[in-house]
Amino acid sequence: MQKNVRPNFFKRWGFLLWRSKTGTVGLIIVTISVLIAIFAPLLAPYDPAMINPASMLLPPAWLEGGSTEHLLGTDNLGRDNLSRIIYGSQVSILVGVASVVLAGAIGVTIGLISGYFGGWIDSILMRLVDSFLAIPTILFALVILSIFESGVMTLIIVLGVTNWVNYARLVRGETLSIKERDYVRAAHSIGVSDFKIIIKHLLPNVISSFIVISTLSVATTIILEASLSFLGLGVQPPVVSWGSILSDGRDYLATSWWIATFPGIAITITVLGIIFLGDWLRDVIDPRSKSN
Repeated sequence: MQKNVRPNFFKRWGFLLWRSKTGTVGLIIVTISVLIAIFAPLLAPYDPAMINPASMLLPPAWLEGGSTEHLLGTDNLGRDNLSRIIYGSQVSILVGVASVVLAGAIGVTIGLISGYFGGWIDSILMRLVDSFLAIPTILFALVILSIFESGVMTLIIVLGVTNWVNYARLVRGETLSIKERDYVRAAHSIGVSDFKIIIKHLLPNVISSFIVISTLSVATTIILEASLSFLGLGVQPPVVSWGSILSDGRDYLATSWWIATFPGIAITITVLGIIFLGDWLRDVIDPRSKSN
């Protein structure tokens, strides 16, 4: 009997995914984006930092003056646009996923502790949450990044520390409800430690909501990282991200539109794919949220 549990599980999720066209499209987009980021050194035709003055501002291959050697054209320093977009996916996706994992770890921990123990612990932690909510995320990130040296790890930490409050509030609300259920009360009455109750009974019941909100948060974080890099406070050269490519191309929109257009398209497609996948996960994991 146990042998059929896992195949049936994957069969059910596979059926639900196939039935949702947006979920299927989202999964395909996310899978392709992740594979491009992982295999960027193999897929990129050139070094993204290689400068070639002889090939400056070449248009895409299908336009007059373009070259098949640079399918998406080149920038003002002769760097291959396609290679830079491929390598830029590494930073954008890494920062998006890693910062959400960090924010989730902080938010889930605080939400569980606050909701389970209540009292003065809950009051202090919720006032901390309110303090973070009062500060605009991008403003806080700009201040921190202007003080410390910019880099991938700095971005991950800053975005993780600034985005945990949503997870904390969500998990706290669910914990307040779950801790009143009979099986939690029974476990507490027989002397089960608070730590075991939180890990074995509360955490498994809030993790599904965390997965849904974290999937959608990855899309938001990718846009936020691109915004910071566009402002020059994200990753610094020679490291490349989609936001920094947009920043390089903003002065050439009238004459060399392809420099900024293609990374913008890459951001849009990736974010849409994540949103489609997140919406499908929300409908499957929490059917109550599905609108009719």
